[in-house]
Amino acid sequence: MSDLPRKAVTRTAKLAALPLGFAGRSAWGLGKRIGGLSADLVGHDLQQRTAEQLFKVLGELKGGAMKFGQALSVFESALPEEVAGPYRATLTKLQEAAPPMPTRTVHQVLAERMGEDWRDLFEEFEDKPSAAASIGQVHRGVWHDGREVAVKVQYPGAGEALISDLTQLGRFALLLGPLIPGMDIKPLNSELRDRVSEELDYSLEAEAQRTYAEEFADDPDVVIPDVVHQCEQVLVTEWMDGVPLAEVISEGTQDERDRAGQLLARFLCSGTARTGLLHADPHPGNFRLIPGDRSDEDGDAAQWRLGVMDFGTVDRLPEGLPPMIGTALRMVIDGESEAVYELLRAEGFVKESIELEPAEVLDYLVPVIEPARAETFRFSRSWMREQAARIADPRSPAHQLGKQLNLPPSYLLLHRVTLSTIGVLCQLGASVRMREEMEAWVPGFADDEDDEGALPAEDTSA
Repeated sequence: MSDLPRKAVTRTAKLAALPLGFAGRSAWGLGKRIGGLSADLVGHDLQQRTAEQLFKVLGELKGGAMKFGQALSVFESALPEEVAGPYRATLTKLQEAAPPMPTRTVHQVLAERMGEDWRDLFEEFEDKPSAAASIGQVHRGVWHDGREVAVKVQYPGAGEALISDLTQLGRFALLLGPLIPGMDIKPLNSELRDRVSEELDYSLEAEAQRTYAEEFADDPDVVIPDVVHQCEQVLVTEWMDGVPLAEVISEGTQDERDRAGQLLARFLCSGTARTGLLHADPHPGNFRLIPGDRSDEDGDAAQWRLGVMDFGTVDRLPEGLPPMIGTALRMVIDGESEAVYELLRAEGFVKESIELEPAEVLDYLVPVIEPARAETFRFSRSWMREQAARIADPRSPAHQLGKQLNLPPSYLLLHRVTLSTIGVLCQLGASVRMREEMEAWVPGFADDEDDEGALPAEDTSA
């Protein structure tokens, strides 16, 4: 038997305990208030206990449950601060950590997939995992040729677990919805489920990572570990040291945050243009900030590079990013309401049966594209919360208009990646020259008159 809970009835029971737990703690909170404690104190304690149970259940189940939690964690910057506090640390744990599977199970998988003499392939192999993620965990080792490597081992039964979890979580989406104000959880869950088969196939991941590693081999700003070996349920890549992005978010200096944010934006904008692939899992656990090739004894963050891992989820865009995106953004910046409205209608963002006022559509889009308008933009949790609240408030014109817009399926993953990256930039609180990166890499965005329409540097820090 696998140590990963696979049976649908077992996993469903654990997931079903989430709403029951919410109800139980609500009753407990009522009792505490009757007992004399303040509502604020009780509410904070209630949120903390809810967050702890959420991590415990999603982390233990791994599979789709943990992947769902990771997807939620990058959006925590949209939470109101009084709610974000108790949830932030708990959701962030899901980005890099989960209860590991037993050593005997790891050895069993390696023996089945790499052969009984699998140990001969390694000079060293650490039984204790260095990281545990949604469908596999990573062990550090030394390959037989002396290279330090990361060995990703897929959990037995991960496929069944993913499908079961995402099906069940879809039923509980309304209960988890309050974690992310203004966001519809169901499409996120459906899109995650559509990617299950690709992410379980380590040969596809190896192919994507090799493509990125080859393209960025001599890049001064981005480091991609190369693939060393791949077989079913096992992927061996070069090991990469560095400061986890989650650590930069929690403890980094402003220079480190700004450098990480700039490189993250550069990777998002340039990766697809250079490889024909979109890295579609931009949560902090997949990034490191590492020293550059030059001497860095003074700790100059400007010399640091961005390390990128985990290419299990990619979108294949051989022609690069759709030119429509850059063109529409440029039209919004230039105030061309009629032109941008017609382009959105032609691409299916406005259905034929819907009639909208072009000027109102422009008003809806302008605040969202602020980072692309300014020469330098300071991303912040307060800006993210402001945008989420503007769109989520049923009384606002933005909410009413947003309900009438449509997201074509071909843009769904790209939309999620963009939102997730913005969420991470807001967690970093980074000042980023987003306009510069978009002009360099996003088709249709660059203008012949480079400086026309540019705004002064923005600082929206809280």
